[in-house]
Amino acid sequence: MSEEQQYQMPRIGDDAPYFEVQTTQGPIKSTDYKGKWLVLFSHPADFTPVCTTEFVAFQEILPELKELNTELLGLSIDSNQSHLAWVRNIEENFNVKIEFPVIADLSKDVAKKYGMIHPNDSGTEANRAVFVIDDQQKIKSIIYYPLTTGRNMAEIVRLVKALQTTAKHQVSTPANWTPGDQVLVPPPGTQQDADARVNDDSVEVVDWYLAKKDLNE
Repeated sequence: MSEEQQYQMPRIGDDAPYFEVQTTQGPIKSTDYKGKWLVLFSHPADFTPVCTTEFVAFQEILPELKELNTELLGLSIDSNQSHLAWVRNIEENFNVKIEFPVIADLSKDVAKKYGMIHPNDSGTEANRAVFVIDDQQKIKSIIYYPLTTGRNMAEIVRLVKALQTTAKHQVSTPANWTPGDQVLVPPPGTQQDADARVNDDSVEVVDWYLAKKDLNE
């Protein structure tokens, strides 16, 4: 079996690939997160400028993620000793204590299972991948950023909130949605349902295929 066949890039809706790893906070298994949502992200390397700014920013959103029953887990192919030295350096330089664990993936096993290494971007480093995994260990979203571009933390939090809203209420969220905005109800599946939709006073009908409503949470 080729390496490409062994490590097929996961897709939205797949089970999150299993792992057992060493982290800056001790051994962790992916199944430890069952019952919680997880934001798993990779970064190219420790002690690099963009990654350092991202770690500070990830730590800033950690309390809000925890309020959403969501944990944060970082990864790069550096050693655990390198990770420990770097997070201590971040605390010294920025007065920010990194409270989420970071996977030491020297074997690249997790990075390969999750498709975090893109040879045309870098043959040796993990790129800036973000996986949102739900409380049933299903992959709900995947975002990739190039090595040169830092991530937007507000969008990651918004994404988690949107995915959780969809899971809870069986609705969709429109462009630029934030909590409190109207959501989109599923479009009709039959001609009869479409005829009924245009006369449905319980939703705001733009047209038969596009209707919005407020959530009463």
